[in-house]
Amino acid sequence: MDVRVERTRRALQEALFALAREHPLEEVTVADIATRAGVNRSSFYQHYSDKETLLADALDAAAGLARANLPETPEPTADPPQALVDYLAHLDENAEVYRRVLGPQGSAVVMARLRARIESIVQEGIATSGTPAYEGLPLDVVGAGIAGSALGVIEAWLARDPRPPVATAAG
Repeated sequence: MDVRVERTRRALQEALFALAREHPLEEVTVADIATRAGVNRSSFYQHYSDKETLLADALDAAAGLARANLPETPEPTADPPQALVDYLAHLDENAEVYRRVLGPQGSAVVMARLRARIESIVQEGIATSGTPAYEGLPLDVVGAGIAGSALGVIEAWLARDPRPPVATAAG
């Protein structure tokens, strides 16, 4: 990818992520994003069709920076994987943004992207682990069930006030 394109996308992602920390998403305009990113409005539309797609990309990038990818072949252990703890720490640090996008007035685009990401990780983990635990069940069904449960836990944890520590959510 062209360095300039990548730089502009990153600036737009960072701008929206920062604005989403400060304001409800529905109050943030494309003009606000472009101004914060230091680009013009037409540059926004050259890279993104809408702010929800931009937000989904911004959250993906932030999650990647938080080392949120689970290992390809997770080792069975009583402790939660460090990648999960790191990801939950990222969610905790940005709880206000995630509450807004995952809550009842949240972003369907972000929710769908997050659900698909978790389903994919689960399916890959099951397929590579060779576990017989889900034998006879379609992987897409298992992935959807676990992703739904994980999102439910994340939403409930983020909604708590006071929010329990990351270790509690990871457990």
